[in-house]
Amino acid sequence: MAEFTMELNDDQKQVRDWVHGFAADVIRPAAAEWDEREETPWPVIQEAAKVGIYSLDFYAQQFFDPTGLGIPMAMEELFWGDAGIALSIVGTGLAAIGVVANGTEEQIGTWIPQMYGDQDDVKVAAFCSSEPDAGSDVASMRTRAVYDQAKDEWVLNGTKTWATNGGIANVHIVVAVVDPGLGSKGHASFIVPPNTPGLSQGQKFKKHGIRASHTAEVVLEDVRVPGSCLLGGKEKLDERLARARERARSGGGERVKNAAMATFEASRPAVGAMAVGTARAAYEVALDYAMTRTQFGRPIIDNQGVAFQLADMRTQIDAARLLVWRASWMAVAGRPFTSAEGSMSKLFASEVAQKVTAQAIQILGGNGYTREYPVERMHRDSAIYTIFEGTSEIQRLVIARTISGMPIR
Repeated sequence: MAEFTMELNDDQKQVRDWVHGFAADVIRPAAAEWDEREETPWPVIQEAAKVGIYSLDFYAQQFFDPTGLGIPMAMEELFWGDAGIALSIVGTGLAAIGVVANGTEEQIGTWIPQMYGDQDDVKVAAFCSSEPDAGSDVASMRTRAVYDQAKDEWVLNGTKTWATNGGIANVHIVVAVVDPGLGSKGHASFIVPPNTPGLSQGQKFKKHGIRASHTAEVVLEDVRVPGSCLLGGKEKLDERLARARERARSGGGERVKNAAMATFEASRPAVGAMAVGTARAAYEVALDYAMTRTQFGRPIIDNQGVAFQLADMRTQIDAARLLVWRASWMAVAGRPFTSAEGSMSKLFASEVAQKVTAQAIQILGGNGYTREYPVERMHRDSAIYTIFEGTSEIQRLVIARTISGMPIR
């Protein structure tokens, strides 16, 4: 296992520069257009597929980087380009993580390629966990999966919401309740193959930010999937449920994680890296503006009020990146998050993104409030980081419970 280092090796620098070039040359020029259109930027995804950035191979290479820095490095550069378009490019990754974290080798080999398609026919995938009455409160999930033993099929019914790529995805990963008596421990994840009857798109949301990323409800009405589409298989599920029931009876013992939380734990540092990318982009715009904008005969950065803001912005961004890198390295090294380091990285980076983008608008003044400059879009985009994949409040709850060992509510 690689030792932790803050110095990228030559291969990592090459990948970073390659992804940065794509973000600068392809994503940024298209950002304002697709933000206004509020549509999935299929041409940009197609270009990403052609160069190899939108592909199973690329994400596998970054995922298996022995230092753990491949994914956060790539996320930071893509989201430096534009958060909405970048999320359209990487949104499939959350569904893929769900399969990798919970699936069998056969399921991984069968379904992940179908999530991406190929450069001539790109596809996307969706991870469906949140519901209208069950976001942070995963124990309130109502979508049910009932096993039809005679046909070896699972029957899914319910409504999912806030699903990135929901309804337009080739493959949907759906978290559902299989044992209501176990609360969040009674959940399992299911693969819904392409063109499965009963799955439809509900409301498509018109959002404050990340407008180029498709977000919608997914409605499941008597959706039947083969038994082989239960992630991990039924034998593994039965064993997990038995442990959870025993733990519930005894009031202690081994902690059993549900499928959705396993996916979110694996992805939180990556979300932190996305936030770092957006924050860095806004900081760079503000720095350049402060260096070239003159008032009272001198650049505005000559004023401490502006210069000190930029100093704080850069310090916070670097601190956020270090927390993300630490959590990413710990994850790949198999080090347990004994202080909820994954949640720490996501919490701090997401709040830094909101602060830094707001400061960037302030430095640009009236210009920052207009769509002629990108910082207002970056500020709108940054709001999502404190909400999706666990709100800031939930991250604080996770951290507080972890460091105290107490069931804080």
